Amino acid sequence: MSTKLLRLAAASVFLTTTSLLPAAIPPAENLLPSDTIAFVTVPDCVALRAASKVSPQLMFWNDPAMKPFHDKFMNKLTETFIAPLEKDLGLKVADFADLPQGQFTFGVNLNGSNGHDEIPPGLLLLLDAKGKSDQLKTNLAALTKKLADKGRTIRTEKIRGLTFSVITLSTNDLTGLFGQGKQVSEIGKEPKAEQPVDIYFTQYESLLIVGTAPKLMDAVAAHLTGGSVPSIADDATFAADRLSQFRNSPTYYGWFNGKLVMNMIAQTPKDSSDDADSPMPKFSAAKILGVTGLGNLKSASFALHEGREGTTADFHLTTPADGRNGFLKILAIPAKDSAPPAFVPADVIKFTRVRLDGKQTWAEIQKIVAGISPQGLAGLNSVIDLANSGAQQKDPSFDLRNNLFGNLGDDIINYTKAPVGGTLAAIANPPTITLIGTPNADQIIQAIKIVAGMITPQDSSLQPREFRGHKIHTVALRPQRGPNGAVIPATPLLLSSGGGYLAITTDAGILEEFLRSSDGKIKPLREIAGLTEAAARVGGMGNGLFSYQNAREVMRSSFKLLKGAAEPTLQRFPTQFREWADFTLLPEYDTVAKYFYLSVFANSTGAEGLTLRVFTPRPPTLN
Repeated sequence: MSTKLLRLAAASVFLTTTSLLPAAIPPAENLLPSDTIAFVTVPDCVALRAASKVSPQLMFWNDPAMKPFHDKFMNKLTETFIAPLEKDLGLKVADFADLPQGQFTFGVNLNGSNGHDEIPPGLLLLLDAKGKSDQLKTNLAALTKKLADKGRTIRTEKIRGLTFSVITLSTNDLTGLFGQGKQVSEIGKEPKAEQPVDIYFTQYESLLIVGTAPKLMDAVAAHLTGGSVPSIADDATFAADRLSQFRNSPTYYGWFNGKLVMNMIAQTPKDSSDDADSPMPKFSAAKILGVTGLGNLKSASFALHEGREGTTADFHLTTPADGRNGFLKILAIPAKDSAPPAFVPADVIKFTRVRLDGKQTWAEIQKIVAGISPQGLAGLNSVIDLANSGAQQKDPSFDLRNNLFGNLGDDIINYTKAPVGGTLAAIANPPTITLIGTPNADQIIQAIKIVAGMITPQDSSLQPREFRGHKIHTVALRPQRGPNGAVIPATPLLLSSGGGYLAITTDAGILEEFLRSSDGKIKPLREIAGLTEAAARVGGMGNGLFSYQNAREVMRSSFKLLKGAAEPTLQRFPTQFREWADFTLLPEYDTVAKYFYLSVFANSTGAEGLTLRVFTPRPPTLN
């Protein structure tokens, strides 16, 4: 046989063989219909399992030292949810646990509703078993038989050539599946009528399809069988988000159709029962969305990447610059230096710096209030005028608008140090200070003291104390009432200024440290190991917002709060919660501290949207 004939024969065998292989299941965005409200998807469950096994979070959860706490939680989970489900279905959940091999997707669909009728949203679950297709088929057959044996009526429907099994359940059936029992009506009210819910399910090649609406099943079936139905991938906003946010194969991601949802909310009809003579202003959904800027939100999304260096998570709002107003305009933080200044000490456990322009933010908030309710803005101005009237009796030149809002700069810094002492109160309230950039801190301090005096009586005989050439002012805050009705005095607010910042705190130690930081005797945060490298993974420290957390020390405080003071702490949680999480079973923190390191996040403001990126590097102790 000639070489040419051999090649032809080989090509024929190859084409014949490949034509018999099942086609790859399309990704979620190519299966979900264009009127999808939101979805979350894991594109590759095998890759997710591999990444999870070496993730610090899962290693911490499975550490032998965590076994007592871990086992109690898992036993409660089994007792409350898994065991009743297995009993009702007559199947083991473990038989289904390893079925996800490809994508695992959950979506919410509009389902033909206009958002203002009684049509419920459609729910969809997609699970690709890939090489475990036969096991999926066997398990589905066993599940169907068990349901039929229990008297459940199962019918079949043909949709686009696919045969769907359909079972009708009530709301009580659904809650009963998870051990919750029947719904209980409120005293004095008629019990809610049980709502029937149709559950559609079928297997197409290796893909399990489960949903609650025939329209949704029709769309998914059309995408699988070559029908011409628009998918979410055809949406221009999603297409842009996929290119910018979902590249580089995220471990999992999610998307929210902001344009669709905001349009529905904006079309909410007015309540015809409203009293025309009511003194309360009428708010329309469209008006609120317009003035707050939320009406210009096209989409929201997140994407998480697990890698050998650590975990990166991106949160994105698609909102073009030419349409931003209201809250979205406030969130569009300009690119400015947001690195820790030299006076921020290396031993802080939390730090955030945001270059938010205070005067512009106040102006935008007033626009929002006025746009929603002119009466609301008038009320706000009345309160300011009342404060001015009282203050001007002592200082005729005082004006709250100028003294407070007019002196706000474009720099806000907040940082926290480890708790001092082991009491519950000390652990729950670690030393924290907020610094606000301002050209005239004294005027802001005067304004704060006047406003505070309107809320709670101040000790007029208490004079500011001197500290290294700075004045420290004390402002009394409104006392609180405890659970037994006893009055609990509030820790007073301490105000001072230095280096172009107004300093606000309730802790004298951290304030004094800030005021003497100019002596250059502290090691600054910006010089600690790993910070510069981690910051580079989120776009650096020059985009207007940067935050750092010493996760190892934050978790140390959390363990002390939950374990060291477990009994008084647990009493703050409902009994049902305490049945799940027994913090007395937590190990000594040092045995699991190796799983924690640091984390950072920073913003990015672009022409098409706003992004927040979080990076958690892998702890060096695990490498």
